[in-house]
Amino acid sequence: MVALRATPTLHSLPTVIPSRLDKKLFHSNFSQIPPTSSSFSSFGHQRSTVSSSKLFTSISSSVSTDLADPFQPAVETQNPDEKFDWYSNWCPIIPVCDLDKRRPQGKKVMGLDVVVWWDKNESAWKVFDDSCPHRLAPLSEGRIDQWGRLQCVYHGWCFNGSGDCKFIPQAPPDGPPVHTSKRACVSVYPSTVQNGIVWFWPNTDPKYKNIIMKKKPPYIAEVDDSSFTQVVISREFPYGYEVMIENLMDPAHVPYAHYGLMQTRLPGNADREGGIPLEMTLENFNPNGFTGMGDPGFNQFFAPFVFYSSVPFKIHQDRDKITKKDMMALGFICVPISPGKSRLILTKSMPTFPRHFDRWCDRLIPRWVTHIDLNVIVDSDAYLLHLEERKIVDAGIGQWHKACFVPTKTDAHVVAFRKWLNKYAGGQVDWKGKFTGALPPTPPREQLMDRYWSHVVNCSSCNAAYKGFKVLEVILQVVSIALIGYAAAATKQGQPLKTAMVSMALLCFVASKWLSRFVHKIFCYHDYDHAFI
Repeated sequence: MVALRATPTLHSLPTVIPSRLDKKLFHSNFSQIPPTSSSFSSFGHQRSTVSSSKLFTSISSSVSTDLADPFQPAVETQNPDEKFDWYSNWCPIIPVCDLDKRRPQGKKVMGLDVVVWWDKNESAWKVFDDSCPHRLAPLSEGRIDQWGRLQCVYHGWCFNGSGDCKFIPQAPPDGPPVHTSKRACVSVYPSTVQNGIVWFWPNTDPKYKNIIMKKKPPYIAEVDDSSFTQVVISREFPYGYEVMIENLMDPAHVPYAHYGLMQTRLPGNADREGGIPLEMTLENFNPNGFTGMGDPGFNQFFAPFVFYSSVPFKIHQDRDKITKKDMMALGFICVPISPGKSRLILTKSMPTFPRHFDRWCDRLIPRWVTHIDLNVIVDSDAYLLHLEERKIVDAGIGQWHKACFVPTKTDAHVVAFRKWLNKYAGGQVDWKGKFTGALPPTPPREQLMDRYWSHVVNCSSCNAAYKGFKVLEVILQVVSIALIGYAAAATKQGQPLKTAMVSMALLCFVASKWLSRFVHKIFCYHDYDHAFI
């Protein structure tokens, strides 16, 4: 059984560290877990009265040909206060490690254009509306001036960390102080940094200025634990938030969509990939998410953005011998950008102990190297998810359960997410009327699976590596040309030396071509053809 630490108060900081793991870890039913064991301390709700047998009649057996509708209303009357408000929650934006204190960076979250910048006067990351009050130019295209103010580069207006306009170059110094007008101020969002990620509260009303004192973002304790090594990656995808979340909650697709890329547990022998039935259970289903046991591991959905999973990093290890030291924590932070577009911030926390020398080596490996395999994995199902989303949207909002046949236990958490979305969250992201809900057209495959603009340009480590390799490529080409020229001009040198120079020139040229292909494959585009894997 997993004993989970949590404080019971409504606005406390939720923790998700499994504190004890015994031989029943992967065999226990959630009906045995007391209500206080839930680590959803931010939920502030008692254990849901929704019957899990009613909620998941469709997955009561491995296969059911008589599928009950998992989206039928519960017997009890729904409390109007349980309706989920998308704009009354902390929203993740970007990992701090991918920000540059010398420049502002613009991002879109739930259709909101925001700019993140470092206020050196307050030593804090600030989140503003990405719009200058003068002529609505994007502040994300601006700069930080010598006084630490955010400057709009369209006309030079400057703003401090509170959003107040401090300087209007066009205003006469002896004229009225127009910069003090409220209309000259920038809208400021409450912001905070947690787990190395910048979060903001999507409401600029001054009454939310100190909202951090009442409510905090979901917290993954392993990310801040020095006994764990960390891998963090952020990437944008050409499919929506809903499809992203349900894909991450679905372990059964791993041996198929990611064949040859990820380790699978106890593969079966019915097919090449070794897919097997998986036991998935559910508990504490309410407006703020749910918890459940995966196969193997423990899962937790912090509505609406965070899906946490604690799993053994050695999948084939004897379950009876698994302890906390053998578990890794995966934090999937899913950010809706616009219809058909989403951002994933992935945190992977691995325990570091003297007996795990490979984990110590992780500290020495450049971050961009760890991103290579992760990018290949997420690319391997990106195209099919893009197409799948279009079929789901064609079926209509709230009609997922009619369009999809989900008869096995493996889909328990996917079904739970879709039920949560329909029952509490309006069936889709609340875009506040910014979008019609129509999906953008499908671009060419290479553009759809592009890595450079969806990841590299925003990743400090991959961007630096990309630029470094491009410089090295040019150097190799220049050296190759120089050696050929020197060999041709050196009339007094012997033939062996000329031959050596020509050979070195040829090697440099071949190396530059190989490097060019390597850079394109790792940082720009790498296809994954399932038919030939």
